[in-house]
Amino acid sequence: MTGLIARRRFLRLCGTTALGAASGGLAGILASRRAPAFAQGTTLHWLKFVDFVPVSDKLLRGKIADQAQKDLGIKLEVETINGDGVQARITSAIQSKTGPDIMMAVNNWAQLYADSAVDVSDIAEEIGQAQGGYYETARDVANDGKRWIAMPYTILGAMLVNRTSWFQDVGSGPDKFPQTWEEYRAIGKLLKPKQRPYGQTLAHAFGDGPAFWYPYLWSWGGKEVEADGKTVALDSKETLESVKFAVPFWKECFDEGALSWDDAGNNRAYLSNTISSTNNGASIYLLARSKPDTYLTETGKPLKDDCFHAPLPKGPAGQFSYHVPFSNIVPTYSANKKAAKEFLRWFQSKDIYGQWFTSQQGFSVGSTKMWENDPLWKIDPVMAPFRTAAESGRFAGYAGPAGRAAAETISKFIIVDMYTKAVQGMAPEDSVKWAHGELLKIYQG
Repeated sequence: MTGLIARRRFLRLCGTTALGAASGGLAGILASRRAPAFAQGTTLHWLKFVDFVPVSDKLLRGKIADQAQKDLGIKLEVETINGDGVQARITSAIQSKTGPDIMMAVNNWAQLYADSAVDVSDIAEEIGQAQGGYYETARDVANDGKRWIAMPYTILGAMLVNRTSWFQDVGSGPDKFPQTWEEYRAIGKLLKPKQRPYGQTLAHAFGDGPAFWYPYLWSWGGKEVEADGKTVALDSKETLESVKFAVPFWKECFDEGALSWDDAGNNRAYLSNTISSTNNGASIYLLARSKPDTYLTETGKPLKDDCFHAPLPKGPAGQFSYHVPFSNIVPTYSANKKAAKEFLRWFQSKDIYGQWFTSQQGFSVGSTKMWENDPLWKIDPVMAPFRTAAESGRFAGYAGPAGRAAAETISKFIIVDMYTKAVQGMAPEDSVKWAHGELLKIYQG
C-alpha cells in the first residue's frame, strides 16, 4: 500500500512542472559504489522526437542525465525534434556518416538502416531475459532475424478514446460500445449529424495513420504480403471489400478535414470538443487529466471525466490492433559505440527505466512484459485498458516479417494512401491496384 501511495504522489508531480526527487530504484546502484565505466568527458548525443508527455523529456535531460554522469561518466545530450522530421534526420546522418550517437526510430524504420546499425544483441537479450521477454511487436521491428539491429525502447499503446456522454446520447457508451465496424459505423452516422464526428487522419502522419488503417485492413482479411515475406497479396477480395466499406464509412462518420491532419490533429480536435472518437495513444486523456480546469466539455465539466478507452472494432477476419513501437539505433559511424551500448543497457534497466516509465503515466507500455505488473496501472481505471494492449498488436508487414520492404512500405504510406485515394474519388478497384503495384516495386523490384 505504501508503494502505491508513493507512486500516486509521483504521478501527481508528473502532471506539474516538477518531478519527484524520490525514486528508490537507484539506491542499489549507488550502494554498489560501481566506478564509472567511462572517463569523465565522454558525451553521447541522443536524437529523439519531442515526447507527447513533456515531463518525460524533462526527466531525461535532468535527473536521468545527472545519474548517467555519476554512474557511467557519460554526459548525455538529448536533442528533441518534431516527430515528422526524425526519419529524415536519421537518413541524413547514416548517409553522411556523422551525427548523433543514438537515434530513436519509430515503427520499423531500423530495418531500413540495418547495414549501418551496431549489433546490440548482447544488451537486448540481457534486458529481455531479465524483464519477462519482449512483446512480438518490439522484436519484429528491432531484430532482422539474425541479430538485434536496434535496442527496443518502448511501445505506445493505441486505443479509441471516446466521449462518454456523447456515445450515451445515441444509445452506446462504455458498456455498450460497438463491437464491429458495422456497429461503429451505425453509431457514427448518428453522431456526425449532431456535429460530433469521428476523427482519424488520412494524411502522412507517422503514428496515427498506420495505427488505424493497418489493423482496419487486417480485420477485413487484407494483407500486404504472404507469410513468406515475398509474395505481394494486397490485391485481394478482402482488401477491396475493406476499401469499398471505408469510402461511405468515412463520409458518413468522420471529420473530413482529417485528410490533412498530422499526428497532433486528432488531439487538438478531441480536446476542443469537435470529435467524439479517435484512435490514439493515451496522450489526449492524460493532458485533459493534467489540466482539468483548461480542458472542459461543452457543458463546462472537466473533459477527463467524460472519456473512456476501447479497442478497435472487429472486422470479418477478426479484431486487430497496432501499437506504435520505438527503438534506438546505434549507428556504426559513431565514435562512441561502446559508451552508447552501455548507456542503453543502463537506461533500460528496471531502476532507471522505471523512473521514465512512471513519468509516462501509461502513455508508454514498455517493450518488455514485466511492465504490465507495474503499480502504475492500479491508479486510474480509465487507463487500465492500456495495460495489456500490446499483447494483441501486429505490425507492418503482417502476415510476413516486419523487414526492410515492410519498412519502406510504411515509410511511403502506401496502405494509408490506398484508402485516401478512394475517399478522394478514385474507384476502390483502382486504388487497390495502385497500392498493389507500388508494393510489387518494393518487394520484388
